[in-house]
Amino acid sequence: MALLSVVLPAYNEEQNIGNTARTLGELLESCGIDYELVFISDGSVDGTFGEIQRAAAGNPRVRGAEFSRNFGKEAGIFAGLELAGGDAVIVMDCDLQHPPEVIPQMWKLWQEGAEIVEGIKSDRGRESLGYKLSAGLFYRIMSRLIRMDMKSSSDFKLLDRKVVKVLLTLPERNTFFRALTFWAGFRTESVTYEVQERRFGESKWSFFSLMRYAVTNATSFSTLPLQAVTVMGVISILFSVILAFQTLVRYLTGTAVEGFTTVILLILIIGGFLMLSLGVIGHYIARIYEEVKGRPKYIISRTTENVPESVKGIWKKP
Repeated sequence: MALLSVVLPAYNEEQNIGNTARTLGELLESCGIDYELVFISDGSVDGTFGEIQRAAAGNPRVRGAEFSRNFGKEAGIFAGLELAGGDAVIVMDCDLQHPPEVIPQMWKLWQEGAEIVEGIKSDRGRESLGYKLSAGLFYRIMSRLIRMDMKSSSDFKLLDRKVVKVLLTLPERNTFFRALTFWAGFRTESVTYEVQERRFGESKWSFFSLMRYAVTNATSFSTLPLQAVTVMGVISILFSVILAFQTLVRYLTGTAVEGFTTVILLILIIGGFLMLSLGVIGHYIARIYEEVKGRPKYIISRTTENVPESVKGIWKKP
């Protein structure tokens, strides 16, 4: 019988672990799906890993690991993919905002030959106006930068084992999971779902964290911001030429006036372009610096007892 692995990254989700393990277990058993649940505690500072251990003690199909510190959701996803042993792997949020009821539909599409099943949001649920606006801005930025429609995409998706193997062979440290599945290709199907309300706790995402996430992922997946630097340089040059021509005409016609305001504006505009350009270039240099150091995506400090000894306490490399 084929095995389904469900990867669940968690950061300070102590209240959700037990309910999630129980809900998913009951659903998958009722559908006759052979499964395992892989929880990854991303350096949580509450009792998240303790709850994972408790869930694993009560259900041998549950296992998990904890990072030595917070490495981010992307690292949590890839650690889960590495620990997962299923023929198909589903990645979803452990707060069950990704509805478990969609899993049997994903599983059926996989059995029919789909190699990637994308979860597409049909409704974002009862999110605050500020969060919806920031999320909408995030997806518009990402869609423009990576030239893929990311508006309704999410981390909720099923991957065939061959897709998981491809993703795990990628050498880069800075990854963007949901875009990499688009990049990988393969036969893709989709299912729609409505974002569910969190039963416990609060979202860990804010406007600023989403924007930081957008910038990091954009520069790790696209070179368009670097091309924008060239565009800003061209605009700056054209603006300077126009001002220079205007100044020369006024000088020759004897209508030249004090140029203090013009000079100040020109300095501010060109200076702003230069600083922004240096910032973009500096961000890419930082990404290069992080990549060439070759440090691992994450460090596993502890695992549940049913995880193989080979992954305990070692530096996990891409």
